[in-house]
Amino acid sequence: MAAQLAEIVKNNPFDIILCGIESSDHNGSTVGGMLAEFLGYPSVSAVSGLNIENGQPVINRDIDGGKEVVTVPAPFVAIVQKGIAKDPRIASMRGIMMARTKPIHVSEPVTCELLTQVLKYEKTTTPLRLQIH
Repeated sequence: MAAQLAEIVKNNPFDIILCGIESSDHNGSTVGGMLAEFLGYPSVSAVSGLNIENGQPVINRDIDGGKEVVTVPAPFVAIVQKGIAKDPRIASMRGIMMARTKPIHVSEPVTCELLTQVLKYEKTTTPLRLQIH
């Protein structure tokens, strides 16, 4: 998925790409980092806030034991945490009606080089149990 997204972004570049932590990669939070790698963009994970100050992106991150404020040059990929939109905006009826007339661009899937291959898959016959020592 990240490779296909990267191909679309290469043809339609963006300054800031926001990726969530819950995604089709089984919530592994890997698509954002992989997308950044394919594009050659810097990435910042655990983003809890994003502001533009004097044309420069300023990012707030939640880290162990506190918070961190970093800057990064655009273009970049931000992997955002739940709760980044603390004050979500409620769309007005006028805005909802206007959105109905906006075009939606749908991109066809692109062919990408396969980077992994499943060689063998076995279903376990016994349930796995976590052993704590």
